[in-house]
Amino acid sequence: MIEIVFAGRSNVGKSTLFSQLFGVKVRRGKRPGTTIKPNQIKFKDLLVTDLPGFGYISGVDKEFNERVKDFIVEYIEKNAERIILAVQVVDGKSFLEIAERWERRGYIPVEVEMFEFLNEVCSKVFLAVNKMDKVDNPNEVLDAIALKLGMTPPWKDWTHVIYPISAKEGKINNLREAIKRRLIEIGRSDLIPVLKK
Repeated sequence: MIEIVFAGRSNVGKSTLFSQLFGVKVRRGKRPGTTIKPNQIKFKDLLVTDLPGFGYISGVDKEFNERVKDFIVEYIEKNAERIILAVQVVDGKSFLEIAERWERRGYIPVEVEMFEFLNEVCSKVFLAVNKMDKVDNPNEVLDAIALKLGMTPPWKDWTHVIYPISAKEGKINNLREAIKRRLIEIGRSDLIPVLKK
């Protein structure tokens, strides 16, 4: 069994992206925390997993939020050997504001921690910067996101890692093609049909 995982803060559009890429209906909602257990699809020996969103989950206590984050970390650590690709999804419109809010409080933003963790544990990591249709100055925002995540701007030097998308608008071809390339890279072009055309 090999696996592709999708991780990200609640309400960044992970489940919408998952549906767009793989043509499956998954439970998703307008309020954060709709996905509180993984959505998974299986194709041949490939498992594709949409992990629960971490961070704020509406209507639950802080302890529950921490349990969800622990579950995600444990899941990735436990299955790291079979994970051929981790896709971290972030909200292009709110990423910088949230990161700076946490930094002002003296904390490392959870998105930054997750990106570092995925790069330590997984063989390949993509950053899907979602909701780019709502961003006024895309290159400036993408450069700032790259910098926060330890990549020297301009972001265009990192197009093998950073994929600006708009899942709701169906503008995800760059990420879809990158996933195909990853499957070809590991000698598994037979798995490409898992992706919706």
